Amino acid sequence: MRATLTEVYKLLPKKNCGECGVATCMAFASLLIAKETSIDKCPELKGKKKQKLIELLAPPIKAVVIGSGDNTLVIGGKEVMYRHELRYDNPTGIAIDLHDEMSEEEIKAKIRKIEEYSIERIGEKLKIDAIALKSKSNDPLKFGEALLTVMENSKLPLILCSFNPEVLKVGLEMAQDRNPLVYAINESNFSEISELVKKYSLPVVVSSPRNVEKLMKLSGKLMSQGIEDIVLDIGTYPYGKEYAEMLDNLVIIRRLAIEKEVKELGFPILGASSIVWTVKDGIEASFDEACLAASLILRYCDILIMHAFEPLTLLPLLTLRQNIYTDPKKPTSVSPGLYIIGSPDENSPVLITTNFALTYYTVSGDIESGQVSCYLLVADTEGLAVEPALAGGKLNAITVKETIEKSGIENKVKHRKLIIPGVAARIQGEIEDVAKWEVMVGPIDSSRIPNYIRKHWVVE
Repeated sequence: MRATLTEVYKLLPKKNCGECGVATCMAFASLLIAKETSIDKCPELKGKKKQKLIELLAPPIKAVVIGSGDNTLVIGGKEVMYRHELRYDNPTGIAIDLHDEMSEEEIKAKIRKIEEYSIERIGEKLKIDAIALKSKSNDPLKFGEALLTVMENSKLPLILCSFNPEVLKVGLEMAQDRNPLVYAINESNFSEISELVKKYSLPVVVSSPRNVEKLMKLSGKLMSQGIEDIVLDIGTYPYGKEYAEMLDNLVIIRRLAIEKEVKELGFPILGASSIVWTVKDGIEASFDEACLAASLILRYCDILIMHAFEPLTLLPLLTLRQNIYTDPKKPTSVSPGLYIIGSPDENSPVLITTNFALTYYTVSGDIESGQVSCYLLVADTEGLAVEPALAGGKLNAITVKETIEKSGIENKVKHRKLIIPGVAARIQGEIEDVAKWEVMVGPIDSSRIPNYIRKHWVVE
């Protein structure tokens, strides 16, 4: 269970010295619980009390790091079952699989696509997070050769996949400095692979398909050996009763870890949606994998191993992940102010919108694609879109006047004409009275802005 304000406050110095940046220890405690500051901000907090506080505030799902240096992926670190309770940290990692029976050129070509894949959405670049190399041949030599090609051509975090200790031994000797995730330990290979993991101090997946109790025992056994960077695999099943059972097991694992504090299950969960390709292929497999991967993201999986590499599969998943891993208490926003689109001059149009990120990027994108040069004012509406900002009083004549004054736009244009969103038509007169600018009511749909400007914008 999450720490309470009282529990955190009891461990603080209670001096109200202000060294942490807030006036009181109670205020500092509330920021710690909300994850808006760090324990290290309190210089008075030391020794056993500091350690107790670190343990108290530690998330029930351990954060596990894959990769090294500047190329790391953090998975897990969750504190709540439901996003609205706080927020989810560390978005689900997405790894694309390769295997050791691919030719060197095939591996290089796919790595190039993985490295180049990038989509920008509401100001964030969405990319692939890792590469999973599978031992399809079960041959240590072949696996080593394929791994060498991967390491020479990519710095992305790695997942090394085999149940064969001899195969993994070769891989870990080669890639130990890259801190790869080892997939996987099960009942039959436990002693051999656990020794390898301890030797190289690497994160490891423990696998027990369809058996939560056995998964707990294997995880507990690893913990008793001092291995703490563990990832759980309950098995991935794309169809039928096994699919329904898998979803239930994922919820059971996460609920036991967070609500019942079962330490053996307090680790990130791995899903392998690539399993679809063992029974189907082509477009049908890509579609089914997208559906399966979406289910896994929504059911607490912290990292996925995928095979499909088409926009129809990746784009909806990256968008879903981005939507889930935002703070529900803080709308995604951009900085208010003046944005220049194209090459505007003193006669160019001036438009205004709100600082909700999706609104801004949609409006600016539509203007840019229409090849219109203009000035775009972004009002501070606390991250609300136009209609809710109007309804909540965050977008009004005074807000518009303040945005104009702070932006300096009056020094950039010789006119005093402003285009407002179509849905804001009802405050046209108020803006003219307060801001002393002529107000034009633009289209409701931002995609029509370029044609609207060409048709109606005239500076006398």
